[in-house]
Amino acid sequence: MPTFSAATLAQVARDLFTAAGVPAEDAALVANSLVDANLCGHDSHGMLRVPQYLDFLKQGIFKSGAPFTVLNETPAVVAADGNWGLGQVQAYRLLNKLLEKARTLGIAAGTLRNCGHVGRLGEYAEAAARESMAFIGAVNSHGGGRRVVPPGGTEGRISTNPICMGAPTSTSPVVLDFGTSAVAEGKVRLAHQKKERVPEGWLVDHAGRPTTDPGVLYAEPRGNILPFGGPQMYKGFGLGLLVDLFCGGLSGGSCSNPKFQLGGQGNAVVFIAINPAHLGGVPHFVAESDGLTEFVRSCPTAEGLPPVMLPGDPERAAKQKRLVEGISIPDGTWELIQKAAAELKVNLPA
Repeated sequence: MPTFSAATLAQVARDLFTAAGVPAEDAALVANSLVDANLCGHDSHGMLRVPQYLDFLKQGIFKSGAPFTVLNETPAVVAADGNWGLGQVQAYRLLNKLLEKARTLGIAAGTLRNCGHVGRLGEYAEAAARESMAFIGAVNSHGGGRRVVPPGGTEGRISTNPICMGAPTSTSPVVLDFGTSAVAEGKVRLAHQKKERVPEGWLVDHAGRPTTDPGVLYAEPRGNILPFGGPQMYKGFGLGLLVDLFCGGLSGGSCSNPKFQLGGQGNAVVFIAINPAHLGGVPHFVAESDGLTEFVRSCPTAEGLPPVMLPGDPERAAKQKRLVEGISIPDGTWELIQKAAAELKVNLPA
């Protein structure tokens, strides 16, 4: 696999998006978001998405420079329409409005419908934590992306429906960001592009039989992704179901629905920002966060096992390593990027 520095990949993504007609500021924001996902070890939300976004822009599914339309606004609430603009651009517009409101009121909630793929949710929790705020966020696939089966089912009924919570500390925030499925669809796509098998417990084929072949998601008859939770996967499916209901219902967008294309094109979004200054106070919140995180990290571990890690630690460790060693891009992904670059007449690094 070719390996590049983060700066090189960010430039590649910026050049490709700009050549596709995306405003320079938006192109830089999306490029940096995708490369940051790679740095954090979430390759499913990184450069792998560049060809997908470019294809959606080419088809007119995503709209370059789309406006952020406020549908309803109160002192503590924003309901907006993303007009199928690039997801990271519209999601940051929403988040910035909510942070401003939460500074004054202590809490603010907002939704987005008709929004492109917003990327890694943990990124927005990290941004809120830099403002000493707690964050809750969730998305569904706006009616599409129905790749997750109910326990015992053979047909997908909901999307992977990730949920994220973040809390500031005096150092690095605690950020929990996970799909309510056994795995993100992008990780299956990544394995498919690498021509690798996936672990047991991720997928079932069209008949509901366990499989390790990622190709079952991309060829007929289609297989599906299992909910998270293993033997208690009904808990994962239940959480995913509620995320779907909240995101589609509260945003004015769509819950998972057979009227929409299976692959999905973007997200319906719910964000909540909470300002501790209006509750127990920022110093108290941070002191308690520090105390609990230090207490958990100090937990003795069984013989031969590494120290306890907290949500957000694996991402920071991956970033530290990849900033030094570079980011490897699967051959299949790089081939798609090369094809897009040739079409857009963008020069790529060797």
